[in-house]
Amino acid sequence: MAGYLIKDTTREERERIVEEALGNISGTCDGCSAGLAEMYQDYIDGKKEIREINMEFQARYVSGEEAPGRGGCGYI
Repeated sequence: MAGYLIKDTTREERERIVEEALGNISGTCDGCSAGLAEMYQDYIDGKKEIREINMEFQARYVSGEEAPGRGGCGYI
């Protein structure tokens, strides 16, 4: 694998990248990791780079805005 950019990866590689970065998301008890996995779905689908998703998330965190469809730390 050449890198993490969409143009350098296959969908399967992007799924593996997200899975490895987040760890065992099925073993959590509070549901937060499942929301994180959904947050990166646009990267897996090849729509947005990881950098873009992280920047959008941080901008909402700093501004205090809630993202659409979010409740607490997980998605609803």
